[in-house]
Amino acid sequence: MSAGTVGPYPGGRVAVVDGVILTPADATVSVYDRGFLYGDAVFEVLRTYGGRPFALGEHVARLRRSAERVFIELPLGDAELGREVEAAIAASGNDESYVRVVVTRGSGPLSLDPGTAGRPLRVILVEPVVPPPREAYANGIAVALVHTRRAVDDTDAAGAKVSNYLANLLALREAKTRGAQEALVVDARGRVVEGASSNVFAVAGGRLATPPEDAGILAGITRAHILGAARALGVPVEERDLTPGDLWSADEVFITSSIRELLPVVRVDGRPVGAGVPGPVARALHRRFRADVGMGARPMPWEPPA
Repeated sequence: MSAGTVGPYPGGRVAVVDGVILTPADATVSVYDRGFLYGDAVFEVLRTYGGRPFALGEHVARLRRSAERVFIELPLGDAELGREVEAAIAASGNDESYVRVVVTRGSGPLSLDPGTAGRPLRVILVEPVVPPPREAYANGIAVALVHTRRAVDDTDAAGAKVSNYLANLLALREAKTRGAQEALVVDARGRVVEGASSNVFAVAGGRLATPPEDAGILAGITRAHILGAARALGVPVEERDLTPGDLWSADEVFITSSIRELLPVVRVDGRPVGAGVPGPVARALHRRFRADVGMGARPMPWEPPA
C-alpha cells in the first residue's frame, strides 16, 4: 500500500483506491466503473473499538463470500486486504473509525455483460464513527414495516452484501415519511426478514427470535455476536421466521448493525412494543456485547458520559 496525498487528512477522512491512500477530494473512480454504472459491486461496513477494527477477519471473509456469489474475484488475499484496512485506519488518526470497503467488478464498455469488465477495483473509505444519539438508545426508536423486493431476493446471490441498495433506500425513505427511523423489510411471503440496514430480533416470554440465514437475510457480524452473547447469558435463542404479528405481540424488539450495535425498538408501525420502553433483555445483551468487545468499562450508549 502506498501513500498518495500525505496526511494529516482533513476531518479524519481517508480514501484508499487500489492501495493508494488519498484525501477524499483527491480520490477518483472512472465513470465507466461498473459499480457506478450498475451497482455491480460488493461491500462491507465495520467500525473500530479502541482504534482497532472489530471482527476484521469476519468482515473480510463475508466480503469474499459476497464476491463469490456474484462472481467478482477479490484482487487481494484476505490477510493483505486486512492489512490495507488497518493501514487506512492508522492513517486517519481517528480515535474511533467507520470503515467501508468496496470492491467493484471494474471498468469496461457500456454493456451489461460482466465479461467485458477489466480488473476489479477496491476502495476503502475511513471517517470518524458517528453512532446514533444517546436519546435513541435511552428511549428506543420507531420502525415501519415496508413491503419490498431487494436486488438479490430469490437469486443465487441471496445474502450477498451488494452495492445495489435502491430498494433499501426507498424503503428507508418510506419509513421516514411515516415517522420511523428504520424500515423493516417484509418479503413476498409476508415475513419480516431484516431492516434496510440492520438485522431484527424479537423477545417473547424470555426467548430471543431472529430470522434465519436461509430467509435471505444478510448474516450480520453484530447479529452473530449478539446471538453469542444471548447463549452466554442463558437466553434461549430461536432462528425462525418472524411475522408482523410476532413483532406487535413481542415483549421487546431491537435491531443490530455494526455502527448502531444494538438499538431498541419501541414502536412498530405506530404500535407500542411491550411497555413502550427499552426492555431488560436488550439491555443485558448490549452490556454483554460491549464487554465482549472490550468496552465494558465505558458508559453504555444510553448513559450520560462519565
